[in-house]
Amino acid sequence: MPHPAVAVLESALRVRKLDRTLTTTLQPGKGEGLVAPTDAAALDALLNGGLPRGELSEIAGPRSSGRTTLLLQVIAAATRRGEIAAIVDTFDRLDLASVVAAGIDPDRLLWIRGEASSPADRALERALKALNLVLQSGGFGVAAIDLADAPPAALNRLPFTTWMRVQRTIEGSETACLLVGPHPLARSAGGLTISLAAGSRWAGHADRSRRLAGLDVTVRVVSPRRRVEGEATLGAQVQYSGG
Repeated sequence: MPHPAVAVLESALRVRKLDRTLTTTLQPGKGEGLVAPTDAAALDALLNGGLPRGELSEIAGPRSSGRTTLLLQVIAAATRRGEIAAIVDTFDRLDLASVVAAGIDPDRLLWIRGEASSPADRALERALKALNLVLQSGGFGVAAIDLADAPPAALNRLPFTTWMRVQRTIEGSETACLLVGPHPLARSAGGLTISLAAGSRWAGHADRSRRLAGLDVTVRVVSPRRRVEGEATLGAQVQYSGG
């Protein structure tokens, strides 16, 4: 008899017409080699093509560093390739308008929403179980878990073996697993750690006409096994309406 949690996931996937992911992998040629491109040219060049499949990678950075923007870019790139992506939204903070603006195909996204009112430890436990079920089901091009808003104390209570179990689950698969947090957590030997820091660009004079024109996100990549190390800068324009 299947585990009740597995039955719930299967039912949710059937409702979204994504149940074929339970028994199939990506179609031949969909894997883009062994990486999942982010479609950010400067970053993909630094990553030797993209995020490694079958590995646990992470995006780490403080609030307003661009971590959510980069996560949505990775998911959008996957859905444009015709892949199916999943995101475990631990504290139910994902903004649907941002999903649409990023160019994500909603029909190819499994959005697992947590409960913002739950105690942090309980929310983390549920989110990690959901991620494990997603990874076991197979067929996802990208699967992500957002822990960016988790209290540091709660994150510190997670056993380090948590990430070892995640890595074992996806090893050899075509899923690029992505963890988003305030600082490096998993430090997977086969994955990548993408550390972000953002700086503001301003337009106008240093008076009342001065306005935010864009952000320059500095990306630093470290990966022990793949020996990918270096930095790149990603620029983003900020739309502004006066008033």
